[in-house]
Amino acid sequence: MYQIATLNKISKVGLAELTEDYTITENVAEANGILVRSADMHDMEFSDDLLAIARAGAGVNNIPLERCAEAGIVVFNTPGANANAVKELTIAGLLLAARNIPSALNWAAGLTEDVSKTVEKGKSQFAGTEITGKTLGIAGLGAIGRKVAAAADALGMKVVGYDPYFDGEADFAVYDDLKEMLTLCDYVTIHVPANDATKGMFNAELFAAMKDGAVVLNFSRDKLVKDADLLAALESGKISQYVTDFPNDALVGKAGVVLLPHLGASTEEAEDNCAVMAVQEIRDYLENGNIVNSVNFPKVTLGPIGDHTRIAFMTCDIENPVQAIAEYLSEANIFVTKIAGGNKKGFGYVLAETDADYESAEVLLDLEKEGVFSIQIMCK
Repeated sequence: MYQIATLNKISKVGLAELTEDYTITENVAEANGILVRSADMHDMEFSDDLLAIARAGAGVNNIPLERCAEAGIVVFNTPGANANAVKELTIAGLLLAARNIPSALNWAAGLTEDVSKTVEKGKSQFAGTEITGKTLGIAGLGAIGRKVAAAADALGMKVVGYDPYFDGEADFAVYDDLKEMLTLCDYVTIHVPANDATKGMFNAELFAAMKDGAVVLNFSRDKLVKDADLLAALESGKISQYVTDFPNDALVGKAGVVLLPHLGASTEEAEDNCAVMAVQEIRDYLENGNIVNSVNFPKVTLGPIGDHTRIAFMTCDIENPVQAIAEYLSEANIFVTKIAGGNKKGFGYVLAETDADYESAEVLLDLEKEGVFSIQIMCK
């Protein structure tokens, strides 16, 4: 029986994916798996029983990834599960900016008398532009960025993209140089992951490269933009508007800034999709040893476990973990029928399948192998 803890409200549709082999526990210390959305886990202590954490969403900045890896805790996220919800809000952001809707709403809401006549006299101050025919630059062509591209194209926009890691096919120009793309854009929307390499990437240098009066949309993470540089660009008129899903003290009340209260994934459908994927990832790992969509361990999968015994190894600083573990198993006289593995940021994971029974494999638990810090045996 596996114990699963939830740190936030998790969709019932997702929790319904748990079988009778799982129970929900309120005691995090006894949990084998944790389902989380936005709860900050950096100061949490993790028990030896905790094997996996699944974030029902894409961003994992609320989870101490390296500390989890060192403890043998696999951290999953759910890329693409909320992509449609964020795409739709991005398109809404485009229209909010193009048609000056936030200012118009506030003005109309304050009318008290002779409303019809006042509207006809005052509406011209909110005249906007159409997005059809305008150029949208998409920084980051992951699941969300590609959906935004398709939607913008369907609305008649010209789409260009930037993603140095993009290796797929696109019906629009994809640039390796972000500055080069920015010079073309009436609108720029940010969909890159937040990490040490991308923190503050949208700064004075990039704002200077943009077309005068460009609109910037950020539905990714606030840390990607340097607030001081952004506000300077707004004040100078270099940037005409900034639409973001991430309010903070520096931006509230500033002219040209449209703030949304982190609504990107806040739809019933997205919450259901993320929860279902998160539960399925934890189940696949605990039951089959497979790792898919982990942010701190490599992708390794052998499919359903069937009637076999599987042995999972976590390694650190082993250049070729598959070869090392295969030799290790051979020395222990355990015959391997399937094996797969890999490395991610120094941490390795190897999954070996054998016809040996649990007792035969259990001998490994008493052996030591340099670089191997965790061994788990699983079978039906």
